[in-house]
Amino acid sequence: MARRRKGRPVNGLLILDKPAGMSSNGALQRVKRLFGAAKAGHTGSLDPLATGVLPLCFGEATKFSQFLLDADKGYLSTFVLGESTDTADADGAVIARSSAAGVTREAIERGIEALTGAIAQVPPMYSALKVNGQPLYKRARAGEEVERAARRVEIRQFDLLSFTPGERAVIKVQVLCSKGTYIRALAEDLGAALEVPAHVSALRRCQSGPFDLGDGLTLEQMTTLKEDESEAALDTLLLPVDACLQHLPRVSLSEAATFYIRQGQPVVVPNRSQSGMVRIADVAGKFLGIGDVRNDGKLTPTRLLAQ
Repeated sequence: MARRRKGRPVNGLLILDKPAGMSSNGALQRVKRLFGAAKAGHTGSLDPLATGVLPLCFGEATKFSQFLLDADKGYLSTFVLGESTDTADADGAVIARSSAAGVTREAIERGIEALTGAIAQVPPMYSALKVNGQPLYKRARAGEEVERAARRVEIRQFDLLSFTPGERAVIKVQVLCSKGTYIRALAEDLGAALEVPAHVSALRRCQSGPFDLGDGLTLEQMTTLKEDESEAALDTLLLPVDACLQHLPRVSLSEAATFYIRQGQPVVVPNRSQSGMVRIADVAGKFLGIGDVRNDGKLTPTRLLAQ
C-alpha cells in the first residue's frame, strides 16, 4: 500500500524571489512548509550566493516543470577581475590574484563579443551536476578534481553595463542564456580571455522563461500573509498550473472528446490549425493537460492532470 503523502493538496506555480545565503532546495522547503503542501519542486538550482527568480511548482504543476527547466534564463551579475576562488564566486577561498589594472573597457567588450552566441562551456567543479551519480560539489569538497566534458550552451545576450577599473576591476553585466549555462564559468572564461583571474561576486536571476522579477514574491511577504490571515490565504498567490505553458496553442475539446482524452485515448481535432505540442482544455476552458497533434489530425495526450 502506497504511503500517504503528508500535507494538503496545493496545485499551481509560485515565483519566489530567492534570498541570498540559501540553497534552492532550502528555499523550496521553507515555502513548502509555509503552504503545508504535500508536493512541491523547484525548476533549476540557484547558487546560495544568488538571488532572484526561482519558480516553484506545487502538486499537479510539477508534471510540467520541465518546460521551465528547459527555458532560457536571464541574469544580472557582478564580476571581479584580478582574483579567482575555488568555487568561482565570492563564497569560495581565493586561489589566485593578479593585477587587472591593465584591463580596458575595449578589451572587455571584445572578450564579451567572443563569448556571445554558441559556446562550449566546462561546468565548474562546485556544481550540482552529477558524474557517476554523485554531485560534483561533493567530489570538490573531498579535494577531488574530476574531468568534465565541455557542453554547448547559447549566450543569447551578453551586455557590459558598467566597468570600474583597478587592481581588482569590477564589471556589471547582463546575460540571457540557454539552460545549463553557468555564469561563474562565464566569468572565468572572460577572465581567461583578458589574461586575469576572475570570479562572480553577485548574481541575480531576473528571468526564467516567461517570468521575471515583477512576478517574484519574498519569503517575508508570504510569512506575513500567513501570520496575518491563514495558510489557505497563501493559495491566492499561486499562478495557474498551465502558467508556464502559455507559449503553447490551446485546443478546446467537446464533452465527448474530453471523455476519451481523459482515458488516455487519441481524439480527432476538428478544423485543426495546430500541429505539434498543444495545451488541452475542455469545452468550459478548464486546463486538462498537454498533448501532441499528429499529422493525421489526431490529438494524443502526453501529460494530463489527475481527475
